Amino acid sequence: MELIDFMKLIDSDTPRALPRPAPAPVPPISALRRAEPRGPAGPGAALLRAAVAAGLLGPGTLLAQAPEPPDDIDEVVVTSSRIPTPLRQIGTAVSVIDADEIRIRGYHSMADVLRTQPGIGVSNTGGPGKTTSLRIRGEEGYRTLVMIDGVDVSDPTGTQVGPSFDNLLTTSDIERVEILRGPQGFVYGADAGGVVNILTRRGEGPPAGQVAVELGDFDTRRTEASVSGGGGSADYFLSMTDLDSDGFNTKASDTVLADDDGYENTTLHGKIGWTPTEALRLQLVGRDIDAATEFDTCGFPTTADCIGRTDQTTFRLSGDYQAGAFTHLVAYSGTEVDRDNLAAGVISFATEGELDRAEYTGSFRPSESTTLVYGLDLEHEDVVASDGSELDQRQTGYYFEYQKAIDDRVFVTAGARHDDNDDFGTHTSVRATAAYVTDVGPGALKYRASYGTGFRAPSPSELAYNAGPFALPPAAGLSLQEESSKGFDIGVEYTTDSGLYLEATWFDQRIEDEIFFDLAGFSGYLQSLGTSRSQGLELAAEVPIGMRWQLLANFTYNDTEDADGEQRVRRPERLANLGARFSSPDERFRFIANYRMSRDAVDELFGIGRVPLDDYEVLDLSAAYTIGERIDVYARLQNVTDEEYQEVTGFNTPGSSGSAGVRVRF
Repeated sequence: MELIDFMKLIDSDTPRALPRPAPAPVPPISALRRAEPRGPAGPGAALLRAAVAAGLLGPGTLLAQAPEPPDDIDEVVVTSSRIPTPLRQIGTAVSVIDADEIRIRGYHSMADVLRTQPGIGVSNTGGPGKTTSLRIRGEEGYRTLVMIDGVDVSDPTGTQVGPSFDNLLTTSDIERVEILRGPQGFVYGADAGGVVNILTRRGEGPPAGQVAVELGDFDTRRTEASVSGGGGSADYFLSMTDLDSDGFNTKASDTVLADDDGYENTTLHGKIGWTPTEALRLQLVGRDIDAATEFDTCGFPTTADCIGRTDQTTFRLSGDYQAGAFTHLVAYSGTEVDRDNLAAGVISFATEGELDRAEYTGSFRPSESTTLVYGLDLEHEDVVASDGSELDQRQTGYYFEYQKAIDDRVFVTAGARHDDNDDFGTHTSVRATAAYVTDVGPGALKYRASYGTGFRAPSPSELAYNAGPFALPPAAGLSLQEESSKGFDIGVEYTTDSGLYLEATWFDQRIEDEIFFDLAGFSGYLQSLGTSRSQGLELAAEVPIGMRWQLLANFTYNDTEDADGEQRVRRPERLANLGARFSSPDERFRFIANYRMSRDAVDELFGIGRVPLDDYEVLDLSAAYTIGERIDVYARLQNVTDEEYQEVTGFNTPGSSGSAGVRVRF
């Protein structure tokens, strides 16, 4: 008989995988990032023309624009409504991180990059590869949708099907990341409480490549290589990232053996595109993650010799077509995950799962000020346990959104989504947004608001566990019902051509009938009778100082309550980042510092209840220097002050560490 893998329980309010039997001198980096100069000869215009040629962006895609707004608010993003839309017209809260910021920060884990943004909290149980939960505005990690080039990379083997940040590295193929904060991602699915959209590079020009090697503390070794090119109608980008670290002793209670818990990850990525005509683009994207991590406490009898292995393969085949005022996207994607744990060299847990998705997204622009977005998707989840039993669930969704521009200043949207779930019937979700842009002094002021609803059906694993042999009263035989959610936010943003950016957002989100695992009695999955709430304030600022320096800051106040009125676990009430960025006059030397703060978080211990988590401050420094035209040398210091703290009770975090590397382009 197999026992629960406690390592997977420890960093989530509900377990992620339960066992079944067997440039400007200092370019802004905010959501309203500086765009290229407007005009027929500007690079920004060339980028837009290229998108039109690829069938991704056309006259029917963009709403009308104000004559001369600051450059920042003309940046185009795709995450809010699945079609390219200028940020000035978006009423949702969206953050953007570009490749330059990801590279200069130097973090290996994408979760560490994302935690520098407003509204995002992360808890980790011991460094790279260990269980990592990312929460947007205090909501569960499985309520966040993560996409890479349009592929839903959720782990179908998890008890709540959601993203796994354990093995998601900052690979060299990443071009930009767009973050939609809050439960307004209805075009992606009714249960999307936030969206992290990772977009990778597209090959262009003559064949080129790069190789990078980095060494660091904990005997960490990272190697990257990529090749790319494009000409005529074809393009390609291929990359490999390999990370190997001896790690450190992650479990605080392991004071006798106190061995290091290492990690290995090899990520392969490929994107191949074909553009036979100006109106049509076909694209194939593939990604494979092969990872293994060491951890303590598993198996029966219990051992500290534990290894968790994960192999995740994703792909997406898509076609984009532009036909006058219409755009069409058809895609088929799949995610396959094989996961197993070894206790003293013997498999103690094994599962595999698939997530297949077919989708169509279209848009129509009947007039200069009106755009209609519509689509459908069919999703199939399938999980096979080690005993051969199979769990599956199918869901079909249809959505429609109306977008309207009024006097080039007011932008409104209204949309609805209808889902039909095999096990839980039909549900309708809605979203409405509004944005108003006005000139104030040297910049533009945008007021925005959004409201959205959603639902989440119990996953096949949740249902199967309560009906299985490991369930106990009161969960045994309990008939779980779907959760429902709703949320709104109200915000204001101010941006200028000089790079000044200010943002303030108030948000309020609520989950009814929340499903959770019984960590007190381990009976199985229970359902709350009340409402879980998360509300608060997000502040962000980017302030240029002279021509070379830029101050970066954000602060999140997050007040959370579960259905019993207690603070939700591992949600700091206050999170903040304070940073500075510098670029030399010749832009060869770049430097960034980030000071991260967490306050007033609680955790839950089995049989004890809520306990306070550490307040902490962490300082990270990173710098890079370009030699000639093809060589970069870079170095990074993390936790410079050697702060001791825990993000999850009982699990250590890394002390002061450093690394350095070299990157060669050819």
